[in-house]
Amino acid sequence: MTASAESAASSPPSQPSPLHEPVIAWFDEHARDLPWRRPEAGPWGVMVSEFMLQQTPVSRVLPVYEQWLARWPRPADLAAEAPGEAVRAWGRLGYPRRALRLHGAASAITERHGGDVPRDHAQLLALPGIGEYTAAAVASFAYGQRHAVLDTNVRRVFARTSTGVEYPPNATTAAERRLARALLPGDEATAARWAAASMELGALVCTAKSPDCARCPVAGLCAWRLAGKPAHDGPPRRGQTYAGTDRQVRGRLLAVLREASGPVAQAQLDAVWDEPVQRARALDGLVSDGLVEPLARGMYRLPQA
Repeated sequence: MTASAESAASSPPSQPSPLHEPVIAWFDEHARDLPWRRPEAGPWGVMVSEFMLQQTPVSRVLPVYEQWLARWPRPADLAAEAPGEAVRAWGRLGYPRRALRLHGAASAITERHGGDVPRDHAQLLALPGIGEYTAAAVASFAYGQRHAVLDTNVRRVFARTSTGVEYPPNATTAAERRLARALLPGDEATAARWAAASMELGALVCTAKSPDCARCPVAGLCAWRLAGKPAHDGPPRRGQTYAGTDRQVRGRLLAVLREASGPVAQAQLDAVWDEPVQRARALDGLVSDGLVEPLARGMYRLPQA
C-alpha cells in the first residue's frame, strides 16, 4: 500500500458509523480465541502472526505459530539464529520468503530498538519486510492505536456494506483508503476494536464464496444485500493453482533442504522433480530469493547469514 496509516491516525475523528456498534458487539460475542489475541502474546506474538497469516489460513498457522513462539519468544532469540533456521521452522506454510523477512525484522528490532517491537508506526514501517498493512496491524492490534487496517477480509466487508459491490478491486485503491479512514472510529480503543471486528466479520461471515447474510449483524445496513446482491461484473475470480507449478517444485526442493541436517547434493534435489528445466528454474529462483545457498561441488544448504 502507498497510503500511510499515519494519515489515518492523524485524520480528524470521523462521525460514528451505524456499522460500528453492531459489528463490535458481534465480535465481542463471536471472536475466535486465537493465541495472538491473548494479552500474553505481546507485540512480538502479534507481529509473528501477521507475517504467518498472509495468504495462509488460521488452521495451518496455529501449530507453526505455537512452535515458533516456544522456540523464539523474543525477537532477539530469532535474530541470534541463522536465517536458514527461520526457513526450516516455517515448514509448509508457503511463501517462505516471509520467514526471511521476519528474521530480518527481528534482527532490526534487536539492533535498533533494544529487542522490543516499536510502537511508533513510522518505526514499524521502517523495519525490513514490514509493509503498510503489517505496520498498521501491529500498531493497532498490539498497541491499541487508531489505524486503518485494510486486509482482504476488511476490504470485502467495506465493499459490500458501504459501496454495494460483491468484491473489492484486485489492488487496494485510493477510494478504499478514503472509505477506511472515514469509517475509522474517533477514539483509539474503539478504532482498534473496530479493526479486529471488521476483519473477523470478513473471515467468518462475509466470506468470499459463501457469505452468511443470515448471521451478519449488519445485514440490514449492507448496501450490497439491499441492492439484491448484484453479481460481480468483472472477470471471474479464480483460485490459485498449485499442482505442476514452479511453486510446487520450489516447495519440494525446500522440503529436502529443511529436513537435512547439513548441505544437500544436487542429486538429492534432482530426485524430487523429473522435468529438468523447470527444476533448474525453481532452484535458481530459490537461490535468487536468498532461500538457498549454493556451495562448492554442487552442494546446497539453507542460508546461514
